[in-house]
Amino acid sequence: MSHKVETMIEHRFAEVNGVKLHYVIGGKGPTVMLLHGFPDFWYTWKEQIPMLIEAGYRVVAPDLRGYNLSSKPEGVDHYSIDTLCADVNGLIEYLGEEHVYLTGHDWGGNISWYFTMMYPHRVRRLAILNMLHPERLQTGLRTLPQLRRSWYMFFFQIPKLPEKALARDNNHMLRTIFKKEPKEPFSDQEVQVYLKAFEQKETLSAAINYYRAMFRRSSATKKAQMRKIEQPVLILFGDLDPHLSKDLADPLPEWVPNTEIHHYDDATHWIQHDKPAEVSQRLIAFFK
Repeated sequence: MSHKVETMIEHRFAEVNGVKLHYVIGGKGPTVMLLHGFPDFWYTWKEQIPMLIEAGYRVVAPDLRGYNLSSKPEGVDHYSIDTLCADVNGLIEYLGEEHVYLTGHDWGGNISWYFTMMYPHRVRRLAILNMLHPERLQTGLRTLPQLRRSWYMFFFQIPKLPEKALARDNNHMLRTIFKKEPKEPFSDQEVQVYLKAFEQKETLSAAINYYRAMFRRSSATKKAQMRKIEQPVLILFGDLDPHLSKDLADPLPEWVPNTEIHHYDDATHWIQHDKPAEVSQRLIAFFK
């Protein structure tokens, strides 16, 4: 693990919304909250955290419920988007903040979209890395190109089998994700850090339950939760993403009227890993 980031942060726990969330925190100033995706944990932001701290921000990066050192409640119902957003709200309250600069990647981006719609008073500005706006995602899942990219979401609906597949042969599938998906493969040392975060068998079930809970929500419920986002929004999108179509990356102006979008034709789904300095600089400039 990066020695620099470890010297700048503390590891803490917060009891919020019925679970214990592990998070790292460092720096002083306005609070930036960073939400990771799948299969990930707070460590995904290791390059951004020091630069944000040095730019004058207090940085908070939690392990979302089910991941790494945070609680892993059993059952799909514990991973609904409403519950995940309530966790974020609880953590903001626990930190004594009224509002934060919110940043999310992948599933953390999905939570960030919904959180900003559900708790608009909590978000000063919103930054999204390689995650579609919920309306764009639902539209995409009705098209063959995006359905092909999202095949794993449907595979994850099968009970128990996805967990066994990911863990089989000494976590071969997880290792493949970390080695093959980023433009610059994770080092062997980084892969070991990730595998340690997933060593508890409950972690894989919890992570997959995010997808199971998503598919249990009706289209009517999803539509009813849609709200226009008035805050400024920054979108950074790696166009080499194998899971999400770059053609769907730009949200409709009727839902997100104040958007700054940057596409990168040389970055993948793991844009914060592929272009660490660029992502950090874009975030700092946007929050200022």
